[in-house]
Amino acid sequence: MGVGLEKLLNQVIMELNTQLKALADKIILLKDKIQTEESTKHAFVLPFINLLGYDTFNPTEVVPEFTADLGLKKGEKVDYAIIQDDEPILIIECKNWKESLTIHGSQLFRYFHVSKTRFALLTNGITYQFFTDLDEKNKMDQKPFLEFDITNLKDNVINEIAKFHKSNFDVNNIVTNASSLKYVKEIRKQINDELTNPSNEFVKLFANKVYGGRLTEKVMEEFKDLVQKGFNQFINEKINDRLNAALTKEAKQQQEEVVETIEESLVQTTEEELEGYRIVIAILRRKIAVDRIVHRDTQSYFGILLDDNNRKPLCRLHLNSGKKYIGLFNENKVEKKMQIESLDEIYSFEKELLDTVGNYENEK
Repeated sequence: MGVGLEKLLNQVIMELNTQLKALADKIILLKDKIQTEESTKHAFVLPFINLLGYDTFNPTEVVPEFTADLGLKKGEKVDYAIIQDDEPILIIECKNWKESLTIHGSQLFRYFHVSKTRFALLTNGITYQFFTDLDEKNKMDQKPFLEFDITNLKDNVINEIAKFHKSNFDVNNIVTNASSLKYVKEIRKQINDELTNPSNEFVKLFANKVYGGRLTEKVMEEFKDLVQKGFNQFINEKINDRLNAALTKEAKQQQEEVVETIEESLVQTTEEELEGYRIVIAILRRKIAVDRIVHRDTQSYFGILLDDNNRKPLCRLHLNSGKKYIGLFNENKVEKKMQIESLDEIYSFEKELLDTVGNYENEK
């Protein structure tokens, strides 16, 4: 994917994230007041289509009651079709939000194989199931490659939904990715099934690696329990490790914030430091705006920065010890401390201070 396309996709994902969550909140609030399939379409499904960038009021882009001639069944309709270049790219069948979804008897099946579309959507406005033809060309798969509950969306799912957005819809890209999504979903289901109720093949796989005797029925029964316990312990330990790492990171961050707060409370900006700051402003204001010259006081020194940027130090004043110094920076941002007897001597470093500003301005 090119940099421009990737940037566009990221922008779409960010906007969709906000919009989908707003729609989910609306659905949770309104669903008990929605009684019919028609109301489900208008309140839940059409707003979703609109979020994908398609104009639901444009009948050349989103066609309601899309008609197809299917052999003997003339004029059979599917609820919506999204059109691109005069051809349907996504056909949609809707159910009442209270109904569970089943593709048995679905009009999507019957229409899919006679159309040029590669994608079909079955939804009740809350659960969304996207289908394609991975198993047999021009025949809709029995299982969806993407399924989600809009009221419980994960970030990775939003990334997949974004691929259907009008601004970056690409058939080949979605079909290629659909294959991966489908098999990952099936693998996850198999893993869950094996961890819930391990099959003999799964138990043998591990028992053969750790047990030297014959795998009798009794031994297999024992190992079934051991394999299940082993996996549960492994998963729990991984989860705990991640939680501990996250807690440690958070505790370290909180500790750093406390230290920073304590250090800030110990810093006392003196009138002498502020007077030195005003002298620096008087020197540099002929070349840059005054509001670009900012000071930050620390326990070690009084720093003066360009644009409030730590990476653009103009100078440092070291005035709180027995001797006074001004720290000047060369083109490599290396500080050189020069001793001064009084603040008025800062004026003698006018050239060095102006050169430092020039170095940063030349970086642009």
